[in-house]
Amino acid sequence: MANESRPCPCDIGDRFDYGGRGQEVQVGHIKAYVCKAPASTDKAVVVIHDVFGWQLPNTRYMADMLAANGYIAICPDFFVGQEAWKPSNDWASFDDWLKTRNAGKIDKEVDVIVKYLSEQCGAKKIGVIGFCWGGAAVQHLMLKNPHLKTGVSLYGVIRFFEGRSNLLHPTFFIFAEKDDYIPLEQVTLLEQKLKQNCKVDYEVKIYPGQTHGFVHRKREDINPQDKPYIEEGRKDMINWLNKYL
Repeated sequence: MANESRPCPCDIGDRFDYGGRGQEVQVGHIKAYVCKAPASTDKAVVVIHDVFGWQLPNTRYMADMLAANGYIAICPDFFVGQEAWKPSNDWASFDDWLKTRNAGKIDKEVDVIVKYLSEQCGAKKIGVIGFCWGGAAVQHLMLKNPHLKTGVSLYGVIRFFEGRSNLLHPTFFIFAEKDDYIPLEQVTLLEQKLKQNCKVDYEVKIYPGQTHGFVHRKREDINPQDKPYIEEGRKDMINWLNKYL
């Protein structure tokens, strides 16, 4: 069962020692990390960070991976200048910290980013992916944002948007079998609700033996037993985006 005293998933995992191939830009009121594909493209992906914020090297690594696969990738600071969560913070303060960082209140920022991608980067088809806090944000956006074509939610915290499943766009949900923060009962319930209410393509996939954050917080070089699942999760994410963008 989820550990209620640590309401969020978050052990930072293996922090990647990674500098990034992209650059930081100012987009309206938001800072963002942008990495462009080697060849020109009209397809873009918004990357929504976890509680550790937009500067986490692991998340930039994922953005660069998307760029290498032919997308303009942008990871904005959805905390808009507020401090990201630090592993050294006191977990008892997490709920208060979260109150000013609501995964369901990022619409204004998303609109600014979509406008930038369309007008400055020539993007015509835009998708979104997100991890943990950002995975919940993806579900929120797939329920209401008309401009995004598809989404991939990676271990998005289900309890943020329980009970809402009438998605507007094809959405892929990645979960870990041994996630201490997202119990499998919640995943089963989400699947049932999607089956009842969802009119668009969706997929819910549980990766055996994996823990929260495995796709972006585990380094495959030091977790050989997990490597096949880390690679599979990343490949599945790219394949989903390729299919719907």
